[in-house]
Amino acid sequence: MRGYRVAISGGADSLALLHALCQLRKALAPATISAVHVHHGLHVCADAWQAECSRLCEALGIAMEWRRVDARAGRGESPEAAARQARYEVLAALVGPGEALCTAHHQRDQAETLLLQLVRGAGPAGLAAMPALAPFGEGWLARPLLDVTPAALREYLLRAGVPWTEDPGNADQRFDRNFVRHEILPHLEQRWPGVQGTLARAARHQADSAALSRTLADMDLSAVQGSLPGTLSAASLESLPAARGRNLLRRWLAGRGLPVANARHVQEILDQCLTARADAMPLVSWPGAEVRRYRGHLYALPTMSAHDGARVIPWVPGSVLELALGRLQATPARGRGLSVERCADAQVEVRFRQGGERLRPAGRRHSTALKKLFQSSGVPPWLRDRMPLVYVDGELAAIAGLAVGEAFAVAGEGRGWLVDWTALPGGETFSAGYESNQHGLR
Repeated sequence: MRGYRVAISGGADSLALLHALCQLRKALAPATISAVHVHHGLHVCADAWQAECSRLCEALGIAMEWRRVDARAGRGESPEAAARQARYEVLAALVGPGEALCTAHHQRDQAETLLLQLVRGAGPAGLAAMPALAPFGEGWLARPLLDVTPAALREYLLRAGVPWTEDPGNADQRFDRNFVRHEILPHLEQRWPGVQGTLARAARHQADSAALSRTLADMDLSAVQGSLPGTLSAASLESLPAARGRNLLRRWLAGRGLPVANARHVQEILDQCLTARADAMPLVSWPGAEVRRYRGHLYALPTMSAHDGARVIPWVPGSVLELALGRLQATPARGRGLSVERCADAQVEVRFRQGGERLRPAGRRHSTALKKLFQSSGVPPWLRDRMPLVYVDGELAAIAGLAVGEAFAVAGEGRGWLVDWTALPGGETFSAGYESNQHGLR
């Protein structure tokens, strides 16, 4: 590791971590130790806390960066979640390759997280609470104090003569975590001394279970993946036991970078997308994501945004064009693709289907309606109106990732453009899923 950044708030936990790491400076060399403070602007003492952190870092002889964030909660958003999200976004941007952000989460924090996840009905991944080490930004997020009690951290600071501040917000029981801390845990500890350590151990057991579930899901995913990039085979998924199917779906959706689906939505995918009649196109959606079925494949997509099909966008082949649902780009080739010569000094535009368009694919005798080309190539219906159409001097010349017109195709071994559209989340190129020789592109 080339550097350790310690997130400090001015409270006892983070200052104890920072001070302890500084005592290990020689052992950790040549790795550097620095601090970072996030100014949330939510308390009248926020400026004083930042100043106190700066004074301590100066006394310890380490550098400190600070960032101000807007941590105000939006409508319907938890204040805790808003502050945490704002904090972690800015911290992630600071962590580079070979660096670790170290936070002072301790044993009680782990126990509180487990209890909160329990009342939310979380599965093994949620009940695993906080991992000791996880990827973060371009580096790592480290929590080295998960087995240490908060009392031990305060005793350490008292022996070291390091002052700390107490955030009065930690006593506000309107926040769920504070309610658990002040009302739930004390009763549990009175009945079962050492329960914090017991709960932290339970979280480790759940972490092991979650790891096994991920391994099983990856094995199932290799067997259930569809013939098109990023998709699942509905028939193969249906053959799995229900519990493994749910486990696989959660892993698949996470891999697609989509918002987490709750248990109800996961079950709806199994109930609706697998049992609908063959010609149906079921849809299961939740905020930010949706799963659709078409021709025996399941597709996981971000929520379809509004689409202006009347847009006409000037385009220079060879440049990248970012569209609402993907990225259009062209790569040079010889003897195939859209003719570079035909595009030179021509007006090249990207348009979208209006209805009634036809194209004569290279090598074909007759023109074909786009609707038939889409159907024969297995293009899902929800993508057809959004597929980029390349026009050259007002004539339809190519369908991105699918076909190039006879009149605009490369002749002989001339120079061409292979026009691809990265349309699905996860970065798959649309044309990679289709054998397009018959349509003249590949």
